[in-house]
Amino acid sequence: MSAGQDNPLRKVHFTGVCGTAMGSLAAALRDRGVEVTGSDDNVYPPMSTFLQSKGIAIRKGFSPDNIPSDADFVVIGNAMSRGNPEVEAVLNRKLLYYSLPEALKIFFLRGRHNLVVAGTHGKTTTTSMLAWIFQSAGLAPSWLIGGIPNNLGQGCRLGESKYFILEGDEYDTAFFDKRSKFVHYLPELLVVNNIEFDHADIFRDLEDVMTSFRRLVAIVPSEGMVLLNADDPNCRALAEKCPAPWVEVGFSPDAGNQIRDVHYGRDSSAFTLFGQRFELPMIGEFNVRNAAMAVSAAHFYQVPLEEIGKALQTFTGIRRRQEVRGEAGGVTVVDDFGHHPTAIAQTIEGLRVKFPTGKLWAIFEPRSNTTRRAVFQEVLPKAFTRADGVVLAQVARMDQLPPDQRLDPEKVVSDLRRDGKEAFYEADTAAIVSRAVGLASRGDVIVVFSNGGFDNIHSKLLEALKAEG
Repeated sequence: MSAGQDNPLRKVHFTGVCGTAMGSLAAALRDRGVEVTGSDDNVYPPMSTFLQSKGIAIRKGFSPDNIPSDADFVVIGNAMSRGNPEVEAVLNRKLLYYSLPEALKIFFLRGRHNLVVAGTHGKTTTTSMLAWIFQSAGLAPSWLIGGIPNNLGQGCRLGESKYFILEGDEYDTAFFDKRSKFVHYLPELLVVNNIEFDHADIFRDLEDVMTSFRRLVAIVPSEGMVLLNADDPNCRALAEKCPAPWVEVGFSPDAGNQIRDVHYGRDSSAFTLFGQRFELPMIGEFNVRNAAMAVSAAHFYQVPLEEIGKALQTFTGIRRRQEVRGEAGGVTVVDDFGHHPTAIAQTIEGLRVKFPTGKLWAIFEPRSNTTRRAVFQEVLPKAFTRADGVVLAQVARMDQLPPDQRLDPEKVVSDLRRDGKEAFYEADTAAIVSRAVGLASRGDVIVVFSNGGFDNIHSKLLEALKAEG
């Protein structure tokens, strides 16, 4: 791996290395023989253990001493800001630094066929499916995914293939570059799964989000392709000024690539596209749509439909997406990364199909920069319509938000109870575990929604359930 034929990369430091994309790129560079160092203040599995398995030592906390004096450059994560000791050291020592998207564009993406998957929901799953299809078909793609796909073993690989498959995040790039990450990714093929309001810390409203997606569509070349969700009006609106060829994918009869003859089972789903029957060992309408997007993208690059079908049949999902963490006392504990109300509702709907008997109890930690805020105050209770009961945790880092801008979990609980739902607010992990264990009976499911480590609550739930017998 090199920055040029005569200037090979030797050593790179990552400030904020435990971010999913940051950690994935760090591991991929380590696999290519680059010496990698990293630091972070949020160090928890699965990323921490994954990086350790790659031989990357993580410094907990930030310090100028963490940055090697002979590093070729420093990659600064988008969660870092001025005042961070390593950011200040980089600037004061006049070191070469890049954002993660910049580093990718400069060193890895130019001259490639870049397939970028964007949208509010389903990015990680769709990107993982697409990378697995290409890998299974023998095309040896590079990939960067904001999660760890079970089939691929890690979220990033840097190969020599002409294909690079990326998860395109609309979040901002870095404290010094407020554009969305995905505008750096030089897309030749672009998938837009859906568009909703999210990331209230950087976007004012839905129109602000749409502006960012319009900028992304504007850089797809005329020889490229844009795949849009036919069932999402915000996606369809992007087609109005799209300079590249575009096709709508979805259930709508107006879709150019129409999903037909769908069957949902407890452990799998099936559908027809391009006249071919596809089976997927995943549940839920949203995963069928994700798969249809991946199929359409691979078909554009002339991957044989039979090869695509074989890959989908063997796709085993992503960690922290409807991941069963264990069973104890007859109760199943599921981990899910969902934090947006739409994603929560879709996951619960899918779990209802997978676990048709018994009750389904949801635990939710308001931790993302959007769900910590009051913007989803009225919408959030509706996300739990199909759950039998809900336990809400305290808003994470709530001291960083004024009370009038902060989500009120107790009001969410009150609204849920008004609608006849069992609902509780508990301020700490021990109380949440105690409450959930008291609610659940043999044959029930507890699903935990959080985009963080949540104080290792999954293991604590299983231990408490086991002790209950």
